[in-house]
Amino acid sequence: MTKTREFFSAFFSKRMMMVFLLGFSSGLPFLLVGGTLKIWLTRAGVDISTIGYFSWVGIAYSSKFVWAPLLDRWSFFGMGRRRSWMLITQVALMIFIAILGSLEPQTSLAAMAAISVIIAFFGATQDIAIDAFRREILKDSELGIGSSMNIYGFRIAMLVSGGVGIGLVGTLPGEGLAWSDLYYIMAALMTIGIIVTLMAPEPAIDPRVVANRTFLQSVVDPFKQFLTRDRAVLILLFVFLFKLGDAMSAAMLNPFYVQMGYTNLDIGLIAKTFGLASSLVGIFFGGLILFYLGTYRSLWIFGILQALSTASFAIITYTGPLKASLAFAVIFEDISAGMGSAAFLAFLAQITDRRFTATQYAMLASIATLGRNFFSGFSGDMVKGLGWEWFFYICALTAIPGLLLIFPMKKITRQLEDEALAINTLKPG
Repeated sequence: MTKTREFFSAFFSKRMMMVFLLGFSSGLPFLLVGGTLKIWLTRAGVDISTIGYFSWVGIAYSSKFVWAPLLDRWSFFGMGRRRSWMLITQVALMIFIAILGSLEPQTSLAAMAAISVIIAFFGATQDIAIDAFRREILKDSELGIGSSMNIYGFRIAMLVSGGVGIGLVGTLPGEGLAWSDLYYIMAALMTIGIIVTLMAPEPAIDPRVVANRTFLQSVVDPFKQFLTRDRAVLILLFVFLFKLGDAMSAAMLNPFYVQMGYTNLDIGLIAKTFGLASSLVGIFFGGLILFYLGTYRSLWIFGILQALSTASFAIITYTGPLKASLAFAVIFEDISAGMGSAAFLAFLAQITDRRFTATQYAMLASIATLGRNFFSGFSGDMVKGLGWEWFFYICALTAIPGLLLIFPMKKITRQLEDEALAINTLKPG
């Protein structure tokens, strides 16, 4: 009973509310250069292979470790390392999201790709700062709950920029909002993150972390510390593979819904709105199970569910555009993905060194998204060659190597917990 009270006390704390709202700010630009943009392009008649190549826009999320040391080393406006970078990126995102909305696929496809890359860059940089802020503002015992709250905010942002937004844009010209209107509204909603950033405290940190550190040391030390750990290569391989299949299938879900015959209203109501509700359930129980069972066992349970839920989308290829089929696949996928993400993000936070939070977390998150952002670029070609049914089956089978690598993670997790305990005895100043 005491542990349950501890869980709910942390879940509804002020710190978790900040984590939740910053998760919203993090998630808002994600679909605007991802799934929502792909539906816009699909409705505009852009070739499916070209739409698949647009997945490469997200490579910025897989490359952010390159510039992450800048966020560990410098700050601006006297706001501290985390808040200053969050503010810079949030203002930039507001501007460029609005610019993207002013373009049209029929006349400015190349410009849309270029602006999308810029948005992805600033979105990835915002994520570096927010992930480091979350890691440093929370206690180690709160990381699992913090991961859940971050995903809560992220998923609600995906509902707003995906489900609600897509549903408000008409399927036919003249119906509902124009795509430009949607992007202008999303740009305005970035003010939520700006307000939270201005009101949030800068995480306390031991001054020895940055004092007298050269730029070269800021770049080299985080990678050196991580890569000299026992079984570091296995950790990186696991991070790369754990959500690969799930991410590859997710990259093509919106074009899949369109080609299966679902309307924008169906996609917005079932795939996004119902999907959000189910993902929130999954995230909550994922955080709760993680709190009681720990990271290792949770990764096993949630990883298997992720693979099965990916395969479930093949059902729609047999039934056609039935709303019940879509609802089943979406609810199953979002519950399992929500739980899997909660455990996975907690694992990433757990294995970072507080001395190099931004850089190491960015490195791990970059590797985790590399498969999604690189291999997903070929997902349109995979659909052409395999058909939708086998595309989802192959994505589900891709989860097996990641599941097998959970075995050595048990020992590694225990070792890293001991290292973190030794490091964290340095009280932040």
